[in-house]
Amino acid sequence: MLSDDAPLRSTTVVAPPADTDDEPASESGDDEATSAAREPETAEADGGASAAPAKTPPPRTPFKVSTFIIVFLGFLGFWMLIETSFRNQLAGGLGVSPANPGPLYYLIGFSSQHLLATMAFAGALEMLITAIAYNYTTDWTKAARVAKWNAAFRKVQMAAVRSGKKDRIAALKPFQERITRLSSEVTIAQFKGMAITYFLLILIYTWVGLVILNATAVQQTINLGGTTINMYTYHVFGYFPLWFIVFSLYTVPASMVFRRVLKHWWLQRYAEKNQIGPRPPVPTAGSPA
Repeated sequence: MLSDDAPLRSTTVVAPPADTDDEPASESGDDEATSAAREPETAEADGGASAAPAKTPPPRTPFKVSTFIIVFLGFLGFWMLIETSFRNQLAGGLGVSPANPGPLYYLIGFSSQHLLATMAFAGALEMLITAIAYNYTTDWTKAARVAKWNAAFRKVQMAAVRSGKKDRIAALKPFQERITRLSSEVTIAQFKGMAITYFLLILIYTWVGLVILNATAVQQTINLGGTTINMYTYHVFGYFPLWFIVFSLYTVPASMVFRRVLKHWWLQRYAEKNQIGPRPPVPTAGSPA
């Protein structure tokens, strides 16, 4: 057996029976035991290094033409906002008068004889395109699920904060990270629709203003509440031109109607595709089971 004076070696190595006889441990035996102890560790390290799978690079996001178009329109909208000459030139290409016609002026310009009708059709066209773009970039079912999860998570989180238990708060962190990631995805999708809306908003408002500017004083004059007003020269609160307020009153209701209709149509198609039927009515307290 090993003597008490022998130094303690690795506990993971068991000496063979031939070395555990009455012979004392020698230095050569100690060296062999040390090398034997190191060999399994080295083999285990080498085996672990060879067995570890190589990390594959993350897949590249495929190029999407729709994303490029949305980013490009957003950039154009920002440029139009800060560069007046570019904004007027781009809107003027749509046609602003009989002397300077264009595709949009041919369609709804009416030779500047009916400016209110031109504004109504321009607002409806703008809101229809933006509603289609917003409906295309938004996943309504995902947005509804994320909103529902956010509401439920806030209740659980507030209860955990009120309890003062750190373990409960820490247990909610993975769920909070996931909900934050999903919320950011929904927000980014909404920003894509806003980029198109931003571009069309500046373009159509500029076009309507140029059409009214190039009209005659008689054509700019409208009858509002029994009063004759020039909607280009008259300013509300001394700042906003009257045509701007009237055109905004055309666009806001049209936007609400188009978005509501398209959202209902998208959800109806989703329900038909996934075979989701309406829920049965909830029985009242007094009705028989």
